[in-house]
Amino acid sequence: MDLPGKTAVITGASKGIGKAIAARLAASGVNVVLAARTQATLDQTVAEINERGSGKALGVACDVGKMEDLENLVNTTKSAFGPVDILVNNAGVTSQFAFNEQPFEEFEKLVHTNYLGYVRLIRLVINDMIERKQGAIINSVSGSTLVDPIPRDFLVYSSLKHGLRKFLKGLFWSMRDHGIKVTTLLPGVTDSDLTSSLKDITQEQSERLMDPETVVDMVMYALSVPVNACPLELAVINQQTPWTKPTIDFKQQLAK
Repeated sequence: MDLPGKTAVITGASKGIGKAIAARLAASGVNVVLAARTQATLDQTVAEINERGSGKALGVACDVGKMEDLENLVNTTKSAFGPVDILVNNAGVTSQFAFNEQPFEEFEKLVHTNYLGYVRLIRLVINDMIERKQGAIINSVSGSTLVDPIPRDFLVYSSLKHGLRKFLKGLFWSMRDHGIKVTTLLPGVTDSDLTSSLKDITQEQSERLMDPETVVDMVMYALSVPVNACPLELAVINQQTPWTKPTIDFKQQLAK
């Protein structure tokens, strides 16, 4: 894809991996729309990108678990920059509990954010892509889907990721004749807001976490291949991190 002048939407983009993806795309001349829940954090990130990126950046407050927020995200993007050329689904929430202890409200949060958030947003942009016979849909899923059985204490989280991976593989086959590329990213455990906020992380554990730029490189590779090729799935996994248990053991605290 010839990136300069294209329009990209990145969810979960105010911090961490999403922010790094948005910054790299903007540096490549892409106009980027950053979506996240907190407008103040978005504004700060947008200002940083606009200071150094050749593409323009815009921030839109959006809870991907809410349909009305997704509709506003797409409509705002089209008003500012035109139809979406690149969609990077990156927003997500984690939930680490023994299944018998997992709160019921966690189930709906995971479904609406980690599954329906992806599917609905794709549905909102796909027809414009079909009409123009071009587009790239890149989705961060999880390297945990590569192992069997599902990592303990992530049963609901990882089972939804498995379902999402299956959906995206089917979408790839459905959309390829329309000139639309669908790529699934399967990254290992990455340094993020979640891991940086945990207490008592040892140096050894920190060194196991992948740098967010590794995931950015996966995105850029997906956008760099010739027009007649598409990476269906890209996996980069930590060299020393086992999936049979969490990288860092901790007791998750419910958000208040």
